[in-house]
Amino acid sequence: MSILIVGGAGYIGSQTAKRVAQAGLKPVVFDNLVYGHRWAVKWGPFVEGDLADGALIKDVLEQFKITAVVHFAAYAYVGESVTNPRKYFRNNVAGTLNLLDAMLDVGVRDIVFSSTCATYGVPTTVPIAEDHPQAPVNPYGETKLAIERALHWYQRAYALRFAALRYFNAAGADPDGEVGEDHEPETHLIPLAMDAALGGKPLDIYGTDYPTPDGTAVRDYIHVQDLADAHVAALDRLRAGAASLCVNLGTGRGHSVREVIAAVEKVSGKKVPARETGRRAGDPPQLVADPRRAAEVLGWQARLPGIDAIVEHAWRWRQKRSELT
Repeated sequence: MSILIVGGAGYIGSQTAKRVAQAGLKPVVFDNLVYGHRWAVKWGPFVEGDLADGALIKDVLEQFKITAVVHFAAYAYVGESVTNPRKYFRNNVAGTLNLLDAMLDVGVRDIVFSSTCATYGVPTTVPIAEDHPQAPVNPYGETKLAIERALHWYQRAYALRFAALRYFNAAGADPDGEVGEDHEPETHLIPLAMDAALGGKPLDIYGTDYPTPDGTAVRDYIHVQDLADAHVAALDRLRAGAASLCVNLGTGRGHSVREVIAAVEKVSGKKVPARETGRRAGDPPQLVADPRRAAEVLGWQARLPGIDAIVEHAWRWRQKRSELT
């Protein structure tokens, strides 16, 4: 069975393509390579294309006899979404509607959607459960919530079935070292801390006066391989005819910025130079998932929840990445 992985040349998409292939399915990657990498496509056919091209999407669905879709393709820089929201709504929302319409036109009814904890905005309770109010504080989160709502109504009108997976902080790299994180620009804490340890510019610590144990922001870091496994579990559920769902993907445990820095220093054996600066607007003190529903409905839980393992795999990938780029 062929699975279309939209955005499959990216960080999480490429790891998921690998897990889909290991599950005995055929991953077909569709990516415009704006942020993805051709070298990350290793486990099935690749089609270079954009979600703006509805006719091409339909052709790919028909040509490869696609039975389900996993959708990662989105612009995901929060700050940029604030300064250039039309870019985000055009790509993340309009592009996804093109995908959904093409699916309906050819009779593909199952989709796993890459959503985000950014749909919750600033949480009022922690850990965050799926019934927490969704009130995004940036256009990126708004675009993801818009698609969750579209999926709800497409399900009612057209019998589309979906799994919306709300990620917390994706981190780490493929333990086998085949694919990993390579963003330009890079905004994620762990690779930025590693770059600082290797002689790059000092790491900025945004806010040291949060109501957390050490004053720095706390986040729920989930290993990218665990995220990939959750997508395969969601595909299995939809292919078995189960109902649509929205679930958090996280570990249920948070780590502060200082704890992450300490883990990078421990794994690398190098000092992470850092400079303290003020809070960023909209950054909540804590973002930690309540992951119980994913365990209940998907039979899934994070198997690599430790920050040391996440950093170790990311460090090994960072060492290897220069060979690929």
